[in-house]
Amino acid sequence: MRRIYFLVPDIATTKRIVDELLLARIEERHIHVIAKRGTPLEDLPEANLLQKSDFIPAVEHGLALGGSAGILAGLVAIALPVTAPVIAGGVLLASTLAGAGVGAWAGGMVGMSVGNTRIKQFEDAIEAGELLVLADVPKDRVDEIEARVKLHLPQAQIEGTEPEIPAFP
Repeated sequence: MRRIYFLVPDIATTKRIVDELLLARIEERHIHVIAKRGTPLEDLPEANLLQKSDFIPAVEHGLALGGSAGILAGLVAIALPVTAPVIAGGVLLASTLAGAGVGAWAGGMVGMSVGNTRIKQFEDAIEAGELLVLADVPKDRVDEIEARVKLHLPQAQIEGTEPEIPAFP
């Protein structure tokens, strides 16, 4: 999946874009709208915390760093002459999993408190009253969806795509 960003000037145009995406068989759960705080979105699909924060990338980084620290701690524990070889594998596995779990948890906590770095470039436009539409579409349909939106709504500004979207948000 790829995420396409559309900067849209008003609610009416945003509704037409969302309708166009739905007609293109993009599920509503893959469409997210971000607006200035206090703007009524009516029946538009509002972006949630996963889209507005850096939660997913932070969890990924925390998982990698915590897992690495856990492996290192496990190797140090194995190097001690007290552990038997059979127990050493369990110690290494347990410390790796514990480190990865703690790292993912800590990364997630930090990521929820940090705004989405990809959306930061649109903050001025959003504060000026424009709306940002994020659409997660299959890789092979990006050009088709962009062309379809531009054909029907030439005033929509396509601001680019994000390389890959994690499967679980």
